[in-house]
Amino acid sequence: MHNFSNKIINGDCLKELKKIPSKSFDLVFADPPYNMQIGKKLTRPDSSKVNGVNDKWDHFNSFSHYDIFSKTWLSECRRILKDNGSIWVIGSYHNIFRLGYHLQNLNFWLLNDVIWKKNNPMPNFRGTRFTNAHETLIWASKNKKSKYTFNYQSLKCLNDDLQMRSDWILPICSGKERLKKNGKKLHSTQKPESLLHRIILATTNKGDKIFDPFLGTGTTAVVSKKLGRTYFGIEKDKKYFQAALERVNKAKKIEDDFLDTIENNKSKPRVPFGSLVELGIIQPGTTLFDPKKKINAKIMVDGSIKYKETEGSIHKIAAKIMGAESYNGWTYWHYNMNGTPVLIDNLRQKFILDKKF
Repeated sequence: MHNFSNKIINGDCLKELKKIPSKSFDLVFADPPYNMQIGKKLTRPDSSKVNGVNDKWDHFNSFSHYDIFSKTWLSECRRILKDNGSIWVIGSYHNIFRLGYHLQNLNFWLLNDVIWKKNNPMPNFRGTRFTNAHETLIWASKNKKSKYTFNYQSLKCLNDDLQMRSDWILPICSGKERLKKNGKKLHSTQKPESLLHRIILATTNKGDKIFDPFLGTGTTAVVSKKLGRTYFGIEKDKKYFQAALERVNKAKKIEDDFLDTIENNKSKPRVPFGSLVELGIIQPGTTLFDPKKKINAKIMVDGSIKYKETEGSIHKIAAKIMGAESYNGWTYWHYNMNGTPVLIDNLRQKFILDKKF
């Protein structure tokens, strides 16, 4: 019997998946064979060989054979996902549309498709097609009602305080990160750690359990370990598995002090300022003032505040004073507590901690 925590194994995922208990994992990341149907060696115009994806593991007898294979492992992945879990599947134009079809037929709920734009793609050497400069990822929850994890604020912070879009510009795996043997790529489709870092940061929390049925050279397990997640992976090819094992053993978890991420606003309880007034936590008639103590406003009985001849919410009045379309009144207004100016947000936080909400 396997231990499915912080471990990788060498085996056939179609067989090993059946041994995993149902509802074991918070996230599945799958980078399955692409079924590229490359029937002969790729060459450049000068007849030199292109190291593309023509490996034996990517060969299927027919589309029907590939479909049966895809439905089998996707069905098992759905079974081992927790009810609020989600799955990421990556592919190229050769297979991603078939995978999306199967995901929907298996009652996964599609959340996004993400375009990974490669800023250093392999050129189309013969000039017969557009340069294939992207791959597509599908992100789906186990079902429509799943309360899946999405760390919106962390992704926004990662993107310089802008909403993270569904087109990601990241380099392909290269340099020291790319595993090689005798000067040649060990794995033709090794994914960069940056891609998995973003996925894991976005859709899991510290301590969550992550599974990869096509582990390859171990990128998912390596990044999961670094980010303080629990991992389990399966790889069929022995040489890939050995390389993955070495990478995972060398990887070091980031210190706990640096694994904390920004809390999602939507995960925080919403506390209207008026609730503090009606519960008597702050009294009508109390004076609020700005950080410099130059502007005063009075709290009204309905939780609004009055500044000169204007009445409105703590946010609306703060925005008017600041000349902005919107403003966070919680971090603008202060009140006097025993002679000390205190942010009204302190009242809200104490209210939440006391579990009165």
